[in-house]
Amino acid sequence: MSLRFQMPQQLFANPWLIGILLNSVLLLPAIALPKKLLTPWGTAHAWVLGVLIWGTLGWRGYVVVMFYFLVGSGVTRIGMAQKEAAGIAEKRGGARGPENVWGSAAAAAFCALVGWGLGHFGDWRSAAVWMPLLALGYVASFATKLSDTTASEVGKAYGKRTFLITTLQPVPRGTEGAVSLEGTLAGMGASVVIATLGWVLGMIPLLGIGVCAIAAFLATNIESVIGATVQEQFDWLTNEWVNVINTGIGAGVAIFLGLFLLGA
Repeated sequence: MSLRFQMPQQLFANPWLIGILLNSVLLLPAIALPKKLLTPWGTAHAWVLGVLIWGTLGWRGYVVVMFYFLVGSGVTRIGMAQKEAAGIAEKRGGARGPENVWGSAAAAAFCALVGWGLGHFGDWRSAAVWMPLLALGYVASFATKLSDTTASEVGKAYGKRTFLITTLQPVPRGTEGAVSLEGTLAGMGASVVIATLGWVLGMIPLLGIGVCAIAAFLATNIESVIGATVQEQFDWLTNEWVNVINTGIGAGVAIFLGLFLLGA
């Protein structure tokens, strides 16, 4: 009799199984939504990402990635009609494909997997030092991407004046490497909001909010410099690869700052 009751408990205590079940259930509303947030292949890759995040970081890490996805998808639709009229809207009406999923989340997935590996296979001293820093990098990567998305979309929709970041010369909205005051402020606010969520969930300390905001600001501006200078010179350097670089810088800067500011 005891085995009949212990087996379900053991199964449902497995975070990987919970991740599989939860993300499978969430496929149904994602498919049924009239306005798709993801393409069919994007949905499949988001399922893999969701399982990976729940399996490595549990519900806290999952809440962060879901918050980014929902808010980021909403931000993409700000001023959609006027952006489409100007020819500067996101393709597919903002629906995200596999390249968008991993462009946004590759750095976060790396932090989550390495932290999980240290916790399960590393020595406790290394795990005690690096796991909190990798959690900080995880939150910072999404703070960076949400900041970038918000700054870009708000700037394209409402930016009164946009400037090329390298020369500060006025350029049309939607130009690679263009920045605006409205977009920059909105992006900074977005990074603080998602970093604050990470703090509320207990993933990062209070000072980590500032660390994530600084990392996001630096990485987003570096991304604009890349867009204004070298991106068009390399065919392989698509927006998705630039996003991987951008979020990787955000995570790396946060981990670096965390080593000195958080007493890790």
